[in-house]
Amino acid sequence: MAKTITYEMEIEGMTCHDCEVHVSQALERIGASTVRASFQRGEAVFVAPLDFSFDQARKAVAQAGYHPRGIRELTEGDGSQFTSMAGVDYDLVIIGSGSAAFAAAIEARGAGATVAMVERGTIGGTCVNVGCVPSKTLLRASEIYHAARYPGFHGLGTRAGAPDLAQLVNEKDALVQTLRQQKYEDLLAEYDIQWVPGEARFIDDRRIQVGERTITAGRYIIATGARPRIPDIPGLDEASYLTSTTALDLTMRPDRLIVIGSGYIALELGQLFRRWGAQVTLIQRGRALMPSYDADVRSVIHAAIEDAGIELISPAAYERVERHGSEVMVHLTVDKARRVVQGDALLVAAGRTPNTEALQLQYAGIDVGDHGEPLVDATLQTHNPRVYAAGDVTLGPQFVYVAAYEGKIAARNALGLAGRPQSLDLDVVPAVTFTQPGLAQVGLTETRARQMGLAVKTSVLPLAAVPRALANRDTRGIIKWVAEADSGRLRGAQVVAENAGEVIYAATLAVKHGLRVHDLTETLAPYLTMAEGLKLAALTFEQDVNKLSCCAG
Repeated sequence: MAKTITYEMEIEGMTCHDCEVHVSQALERIGASTVRASFQRGEAVFVAPLDFSFDQARKAVAQAGYHPRGIRELTEGDGSQFTSMAGVDYDLVIIGSGSAAFAAAIEARGAGATVAMVERGTIGGTCVNVGCVPSKTLLRASEIYHAARYPGFHGLGTRAGAPDLAQLVNEKDALVQTLRQQKYEDLLAEYDIQWVPGEARFIDDRRIQVGERTITAGRYIIATGARPRIPDIPGLDEASYLTSTTALDLTMRPDRLIVIGSGYIALELGQLFRRWGAQVTLIQRGRALMPSYDADVRSVIHAAIEDAGIELISPAAYERVERHGSEVMVHLTVDKARRVVQGDALLVAAGRTPNTEALQLQYAGIDVGDHGEPLVDATLQTHNPRVYAAGDVTLGPQFVYVAAYEGKIAARNALGLAGRPQSLDLDVVPAVTFTQPGLAQVGLTETRARQMGLAVKTSVLPLAAVPRALANRDTRGIIKWVAEADSGRLRGAQVVAENAGEVIYAATLAVKHGLRVHDLTETLAPYLTMAEGLKLAALTFEQDVNKLSCCAG
């Protein structure tokens, strides 16, 4: 007996029981059975064979006068009864091998699904190879070097010689190799994930080709990640530029570094080379630096960047880039005035673009966005019900922990491990920029909350009111809470401070679990920690903490 699967189709336009009959008849004519249409729920649930044509189903419903939307497989239970699919090579094929891919693979193997992972390059994706791990280890080295040169205490006579960038790059590479082996390569055998090296491309809505091999799967997950986006600026391709990947391999420090971009990557790498002693100039198109923060917080960020000796040029329109020998020149228009910025190295840090150009997504019936990203719904399903996408390739929040979370959700939904599909919840996503001071935020800003029509109140605490900052002799920064005006429920936090990334996790828990201002003010906070600033900022809603004794909060 041929294997059948139960599907659910979302349908707009049904208004009565006659509509249900029309939809049922349309689906039955193309091979569906046991059709249960509901105009109240805007859906039709039906049984169909494994080779059922979703495009044909959409056309049949549309011809009946209604508007078909998403189609998804329905399974019963919690995934404990998962059984492998007949007539396919694997239950799940994952294209890519980064954090989203491995999270998906581990989730699927835990349910007993057969899994293959296809990778055209180096296992591990962006984070371990060219992103988080290598950048943060070099950033830490630069922090120590800078602290040795400028300790901030007059009684310390520390000094530091010139950094050995070649040795630091070797140490960085050794760490990358170790983590790639332990956290990725070793897990293939641990979880019995089949490794398929090569470039994957869809040849239709059910199959991919890798080299000379054709592979079929019950479900696919696209987790190919993203790479640095190169803006269309005349002369840029001929100018020999760096990206966030190649900049981490430099063994010689540039004297004058020009950075195209001013986002978190630009700020981190700009400050990295500034600490090594380079002159650094950031160029941005817009007026606002880090526009996801509120204006009062942005002003503190801007002051910290200037205090680090980094020049920021904005708003700039790029005319062209030229290179003459060792000299690179970026021609700009800044507030209608022409300007030329000169340097000996150019770093492009202008966002990310998805790795999809080789996948032939059009053959799989997958719609893409303006940058080539596969378009997904809240369950990470593409227009093709057999294909899901997760991680940076979707151009959602570009964080490794979001990618891993999405990979797990994609696997659950693709294989029906959670019963009904599980939607993403990205309302409370912490974001950290590893500058000095660090930048971090979570939840709603004041600006966003008011745009949503929420009545909110805020507290703003300068870091000079945080004892830890005073002890550190570094009071650059600010802590800001956003809370609902009536209930006091905390909706968002922004932190500019040393160790902002460590501080923001406590704020994340507070926002995610609906804590209120009084929950923080009535909680003991350890003295002389930066995290104590969250409580002090909460107290600032009602009183002036400068008039309290130490620990009196």
